Amino acid sequence: MIDLPSLKRETRYGMPAADQILFNRHYVVGYSYYFRQAKWALEIIDPNKQDITTVDRMDNFRSDYRIPKMFRADNQDYRGSGHDRGHLVASADLRDTEIQNSETFLLSNMSPQKPQFNRGIWKNLESEVRKLDSLDDVLETYVISGPIFNFDRSISTIGIKDNNNVTLPVPHEYFKSILAETSTGKLKMWSFVFPNEPTDDSIESFQVITSIVEKKAGILLWERLVGPEIDKEKNKINSVW
Repeated sequence: MIDLPSLKRETRYGMPAADQILFNRHYVVGYSYYFRQAKWALEIIDPNKQDITTVDRMDNFRSDYRIPKMFRADNQDYRGSGHDRGHLVASADLRDTEIQNSETFLLSNMSPQKPQFNRGIWKNLESEVRKLDSLDDVLETYVISGPIFNFDRSISTIGIKDNNNVTLPVPHEYFKSILAETSTGKLKMWSFVFPNEPTDDSIESFQVITSIVEKKAGILLWERLVGPEIDKEKNKINSVW
């Protein structure tokens, strides 16, 4: 039997479970009906590894009509909420073509983020991951990002609650896990958990072992990789590149 998700390059090392899997041209989203937003988004940074002129940022935020209406986030949910439509797969990661960039503005790739967080440390880490991918000895860089809800804390919501819509929960934290494949065939992991709040702290101060992300987000990361070396990698902190 053919494992169809394996036909997507992004899923080579694993793909967590979700209510609905959304296969885009250049990234994959695992969507949560319960939270009306992505549970995770998986990408390969600069999938074509080409030095070409980048297109302008499209900024065409729009609903993803592949998702049933009762579970779908819309632009009106964010309007006047005080929260950004925060990218999980960054717009700047996919700028080779207009369709590449346009896909990142589907609301299935968005999550409500505090503006200073989205435009601050989250944006800084996205930029640093692109620098990692540009290193000569890095062949491919896989990244999975998503929200974290802490159920021992109250959860705030945004959006208009009426008979047809359910409000959109605001995550307490966000995670990003990075898997780099080097020219020697070695695999290295870095994982981070950030509060959904502005901060002046360094990116390194939010670094955690990958197994912590799995526990907090309730997903398995890079599950197609098995063996003692992988277990060791998931439970250590590598120096940030």
